[in-house]
Amino acid sequence: MPQDPTDFEWSYWIEWGRGRILWLLAGHLLVSQLSRLLVEKYKPWCLMVYGMAACWLLLGIKGFAVILLHAAVSFAVAQFQLSLLTWLCSLILLSTLRIPTVEETKRKWYDTENEYYLLLFTVSVRCLFCTSFSLEYCWHGPTQKSSHSFPWMLAYVFYYPTFHNGPLMNFDEFSKQMRRQEAVSVKSNLSILIVGIIRIFFWWCLAELMIHLMYIHALYSSALPLESASYWALGGLALAQVLFFYVKYLVLYGVPALLLQMDGLKPPALPCCVSLMHSFTKMWRLVLIAFQTLLICCFTYRYIYVPMGGSQSSLLGMLFSTALTFAFVSYWHGGQSYLWYWGALNWFGVIVENGTKRILSISLIQDLT
Repeated sequence: MPQDPTDFEWSYWIEWGRGRILWLLAGHLLVSQLSRLLVEKYKPWCLMVYGMAACWLLLGIKGFAVILLHAAVSFAVAQFQLSLLTWLCSLILLSTLRIPTVEETKRKWYDTENEYYLLLFTVSVRCLFCTSFSLEYCWHGPTQKSSHSFPWMLAYVFYYPTFHNGPLMNFDEFSKQMRRQEAVSVKSNLSILIVGIIRIFFWWCLAELMIHLMYIHALYSSALPLESASYWALGGLALAQVLFFYVKYLVLYGVPALLLQMDGLKPPALPCCVSLMHSFTKMWRLVLIAFQTLLICCFTYRYIYVPMGGSQSSLLGMLFSTALTFAFVSYWHGGQSYLWYWGALNWFGVIVENGTKRILSISLIQDLT
């Protein structure tokens, strides 16, 4: 039975995975394990060189130069140690991805649209990594600056398992864990690898079964079946789409998470099943952190929401910090009008839930209930 071709993201990454990326990830695993066994002290630099070579191979010299330029500019601006200036630099670099003339120039570098989109997706995610490094640099004192050198930034930016699609690991966690030297247990690593591969293969089979049998996205792209469906059927379709989204990211983030484990790093948690969630706020904090949408929201929670006061600030402060979080999420994803509507509705949902909790926590209301 033919598969549903309308889920672009799944088809796109599976095609690239089968083509080159899976082989490059296997190469990273080999380099990582050899360097851990033979030259543990130089493992970050071995992986950095490998990541640069993989980037050059897939994106070409011009794509490699764009990412290196972004890293160099971000590092230079970070030397001023001003968070606001770092954010301004990050937004400007991100905005260059949407300048029509620049887009057309980059398209001419490649033979196919898929190759151009790989550059676009990679640079978008690298912008987050550059921003993470720069903000951590701004927040640390002079005694810690030596651990935030440009070579360490390159090791972080060109770390290959998270290179094209995430997930995001902030720079402090990456550098701290990468510097930690531990005895390598070949037997333990082999066990982790085998169990991880079996899990990912199971999730991949389940996702392929869903996309071959359920045609969720094809139904959503046609108004006629949706107009004729009952409310119960529409609810079932919505749940099915969210569940497929969940299974899809168990695969797309399960592969890099397994490689992070093999490198001796602690990967970000994989998503919880959305069917177990009842709180809108909890869903944003736990479920979506490992999704592509919350690759960015995990980032904004640490670098926007918390620095702006978050839930610890006044009501207006919480409204403002939450709005900034969703505004950046919408802009990073492309800034189209439907994304702003999506961000506004999610912001409203979080605010309503938090507002209700605050009202119910008032002693007078508790006495009445």
